[in-house]
Amino acid sequence: MSGMSNPLLDFSDLPLFDRILPEHVAPAVDQLLAECDQALEAVTAADFPASWHALAKTLDVATERLGRAWGAVSHLNGVADTPELRAAYNAALPRVTDFWTRLGSDERLYAKYKAIDTASLNAEQRQAHHNAMRSFVLGGAELTGEAKTRFAQIQERQAELGQKFSENALDATDAWAYYASESELAGVPADVVQAARAAAQAEGKDGHKLTLKMPCYLPVMQFGHDGALRERLYRAYVTRASDQAEGDLARFDNDANIRELLALRREEARLLGYDNFAEVSLVPKMAKSPAEVMSFLRELAGKARPYAERDLADMRAFASRALSLADPQAWDWPYLAEKLKEDRYAFSEQEVKQYFTAPKVLAGLFKIVETLFEVEIRRDQAPTWHPGVEFYRLERGGLTIGQFYLDPSARAGKRGGAWMDDVRARWLRPDDGRLQMPVAHLVCNFAEGVNGQPPLLTHDDVITLFHEFGHGLHHLLTQVQEHDVSGISGVEWDAVELPSQFMENFCWEWSVLRHMTAHVETGQPLPRALFDKMLAARNFQSGLQTLRQIEFSLFDMRLHAEHDPAQDFMPLQRQVREEVAVLQPPAFNRSAHTFSHIFAGGYAAGYYSYKWAEVLSADAYAAFEESMDAEGNPSRETGRRYREAILEVGGSRPAMESFRAFRGREPQLDALLRHQGMA
Repeated sequence: MSGMSNPLLDFSDLPLFDRILPEHVAPAVDQLLAECDQALEAVTAADFPASWHALAKTLDVATERLGRAWGAVSHLNGVADTPELRAAYNAALPRVTDFWTRLGSDERLYAKYKAIDTASLNAEQRQAHHNAMRSFVLGGAELTGEAKTRFAQIQERQAELGQKFSENALDATDAWAYYASESELAGVPADVVQAARAAAQAEGKDGHKLTLKMPCYLPVMQFGHDGALRERLYRAYVTRASDQAEGDLARFDNDANIRELLALRREEARLLGYDNFAEVSLVPKMAKSPAEVMSFLRELAGKARPYAERDLADMRAFASRALSLADPQAWDWPYLAEKLKEDRYAFSEQEVKQYFTAPKVLAGLFKIVETLFEVEIRRDQAPTWHPGVEFYRLERGGLTIGQFYLDPSARAGKRGGAWMDDVRARWLRPDDGRLQMPVAHLVCNFAEGVNGQPPLLTHDDVITLFHEFGHGLHHLLTQVQEHDVSGISGVEWDAVELPSQFMENFCWEWSVLRHMTAHVETGQPLPRALFDKMLAARNFQSGLQTLRQIEFSLFDMRLHAEHDPAQDFMPLQRQVREEVAVLQPPAFNRSAHTFSHIFAGGYAAGYYSYKWAEVLSADAYAAFEESMDAEGNPSRETGRRYREAILEVGGSRPAMESFRAFRGREPQLDALLRHQGMA
């Protein structure tokens, strides 16, 4: 297949998403890997100059093309999955991974980077060079002989174990089902009951098929009146992929995978000269040490505990008063919380949803972005992978500064959740001297509209859309010209959620919300009284929720900093729960066995970063609150300062420096506690 006919090898402009087929993947990857290997050999030759520009022009141009083409394939694998594409993706994945691993540990390339005269670099290039040197060290470039071989083996084995952990968690979830009678499902929402009935009928079975997937599990736990049924589901859910699972489901036990992963992580850390894996994990992050993270978590736990204790006392009192339940069990709490919430705030998510039509919400989001960040958002044209995908450009002063795809709706072949991804980064290209514009993907999974009506979003969906758009702005508004530190690239893992969590705050501002709501039938805006109820319910049980996140974060950090992998990790989990939680789960609970974030998702010794970034984003948003006018409109001046200090600099300097440039000081806990009703 010639290069011209393979759309994955066309880098003239945007990806040709409407023309990429599974059979294009292997030949494109073959050619691009060959070009990358050639470039690597060229720049590591003895006579090749140790110059930033020369390296970029030969090596970065080749690896950026591989990254863009593979990015397009990975994206399609996530949003337009077919058996053929999945097979092509899985066949190419090990080869692409192997190339990046080899590149990151190539001692010849490391030596070339070491020889670069950093005095000849500008500030952006210096930061990119600093990051590259650090990555070489963490990638094993300084290891030799047996240690180097062993390091590569550890990487490969960890990838296998992470994949196996994921498969066990998924298979254990999929393998469990219970066929409930109609009477057992009293209280469960009608749409959930109908879906369960249809699932049973599709298998030719009686009753209603209940599973452990969230859209089924959660509503049964929250609304099902039958305590025995909730107990059955709870027990199955918290023992997934463990030795405590019922019957032959214990075959998916993740215990051995977890133990081996922990042992390999410690071995990797020691090969690199660190005492434990937590220290390695924190090298490229904002937090300086495991001790700093643990004291941050413990301080926050101390502040949240009185509120969590009050949340729990409220539920106990309500259980006894309204439901004559003297001693609630673990499977009763979600049900009690839902009942208490309805009792206290008297509104339903169903009612709120009628006011949030997708077109109106999008128009409201665009309006606030245009006002605060001094841009215009315009419809644009590009090849897409589905007719429901929209494409836009950002302009300032009539000039395009970035573009983005928006893929809002759930459909078959598209993975769940919401995410932002870069298509390409802003880069002053060393090959042709042109400034490349940044392009992003914004992906959500909202329900489609029914009966010719526009899609209706829950308030949670609205928050999700604002969150992903915050990531998008971080990538698209960058003014950096060095691709490894422009936009979201090179931003510390525990700071990357700052711009996304920051945008969520606008979803709770009346001045913003009233412009983006219109009842689907009457066109009336959201009534102030309903908004006030939503606001009152915003921090319902935030004390309990905060302690739950801290429990996971502290367990993760201690597991990677203090725990001996040769020992059972369950006693450590019990110890953390005794220290942090106000609600002790039953002894059979095995939540660690499906803790995919840290065993298969890149968050090992990094789960704390959600809470860490929340502190940054709440404190940054407080600057907007301080500068609002009488109508509650945020100041454009503050928007400009935030854009220039945080969004435009991307990863070109440490996140703490950017934060200080905006706030004039280090971040403080106060704003987060206040936003979550714990001040």
